[in-house]
Amino acid sequence: MPDLYPKIEPTEYGMLDVGGGHRLYWEVCGNPRGKPAVVLHGGPGSGCTADMRRFFDPDKYRVVLFDQRNCGRSTPHAGDVATDLAANTTRHLLSDIEALRAHLKIGRWLVLGGSWGVTLGLAYAEANPSRVSQMVLFAVGTQRRSAIRWLYHDAGQFFPQAWSRFAGHAGNAPDLVEAYCRLLNDPDAGVREAAARAWCDWEDAVVSTAPNRKPGARYADPKFRMCFARIVTHYFRHDAWLEDGVLLRDAHRLKGIPAVLIHGRLDMGTPLSGAEELSRAWPGSELIVVEEAGHETRTPGMRENIVAALDRYSNLP
Repeated sequence: MPDLYPKIEPTEYGMLDVGGGHRLYWEVCGNPRGKPAVVLHGGPGSGCTADMRRFFDPDKYRVVLFDQRNCGRSTPHAGDVATDLAANTTRHLLSDIEALRAHLKIGRWLVLGGSWGVTLGLAYAEANPSRVSQMVLFAVGTQRRSAIRWLYHDAGQFFPQAWSRFAGHAGNAPDLVEAYCRLLNDPDAGVREAAARAWCDWEDAVVSTAPNRKPGARYADPKFRMCFARIVTHYFRHDAWLEDGVLLRDAHRLKGIPAVLIHGRLDMGTPLSGAEELSRAWPGSELIVVEEAGHETRTPGMRENIVAALDRYSNLP
């Protein structure tokens, strides 16, 4: 079993107009007659990467990747502070997924999602169960308010120095997501850039479990930092426009959709208890706990289990 499949390039790509001035970058890779699959990236606001293509057997799958609103190669870009995020909500993203599916004339597809992509994937599948053949979800979260609080406050106990810098930059505010949202919208460009850097430093720290780990390369890009920090705070200050606990409450709608849930036992940003709770609520799902892995796919065992799950589903309708 490969760690990842060899590098591939898109066979099709384009920009999809989804209204209101928003255009989504999309691409298709692999076998044009293969099993359809869609990739939902994390963040929100991180965009897709070339390595995400490599989870799939290119002879078996027709893989669709796209950058969600205002990030990656989609336009307008949130790295420009003049870009209004009012029309970037979970409801808009769900509509975008369906618009892309219809554009590509796909009846139903497998959904692969990680981190925020799990939340988006669950919301999509619960709203459109007939459009989903199977799901492979990793770094599993269900976007409860307590999970947001954990990520930006309570997880600091495991990374005290990094969290002290993160909280201190926002004046140790009682709600750091709200405080950073204000800083990222400050009239002073220097204040905005410093806030984006501090936010991304914390995001990078909380996913780290390996000693001497190198920082994520994308955080070196000021435009990426601003885009990512603006979109994440925009979503999480609104609880992703999801009623608290609704994804677990409505997990019964997923009955009949086979799924593999993959979660690292050492994931400090998204504790394992959330994945276990979802697995219990979802008939037909299988939870795989990767003993030495954290939140990132590059930690031991994560990639191998994602590839194995996708290989398992590759010959199913």
